[in-house]
Amino acid sequence: MMNLLASHPQPSKHKTMELTLQPLAASSRISHRLFAEGDRVVSYLVRSVTNEIERHDVLAAEDVDYRPAGFVFCRWAQLWKPRKIAENSERTLKLTAENLFLTLADPANEPNPANTPLLQFLALMLERKRLLRPRGVTADGELNLFEHARTHQMYEIPAGELTPEFFVQIQEQLGLLVGSPKKSPAGAEVAKPVQAETPIRPPPSASRDYLA
Repeated sequence: MMNLLASHPQPSKHKTMELTLQPLAASSRISHRLFAEGDRVVSYLVRSVTNEIERHDVLAAEDVDYRPAGFVFCRWAQLWKPRKIAENSERTLKLTAENLFLTLADPANEPNPANTPLLQFLALMLERKRLLRPRGVTADGELNLFEHARTHQMYEIPAGELTPEFFVQIQEQLGLLVGSPKKSPAGAEVAKPVQAETPIRPPPSASRDYLA
């Protein structure tokens, strides 16, 4: 199988995602109404017009006409639960591939087909890092099963073909989230596609350095 990403410019290996993922807010961004246990909340991960990475949490009932200013990287819905007493209300998470995957793939969240390509990419990346363990597929072959190595939680991710177009789309999304990699100097030689000895899935080398 052809190395699908060999012909794309490689980002710097020193570039990492220096961002944080805020916890679920206590009130709706639109009405500022405090969330109550059991409220359906819709969350957005947004790169604002000022290039800040923001999390927007809104009541589902207020989400009908909500259009965040900037690029919406992903969107998910969950039921609001009060924080435990021992939990730090100022807690933030490093926005790593692992944390983003666990947030979007949480079985308690409502599935969002728009997130499927991103989840497939993150699952592939975490499998290569041995943070996820493949556990086969469902009986109908529609879902890939993964076990999170640290928590042993099982996740079901839609199966799909990882085409060149798939990786280009994901690369563009990651560039909008963390900033596009610097272009190669004029006249720099671009690597040509090479043939792999065995038919394996192409490694996401052109995008994996965006996420720590």
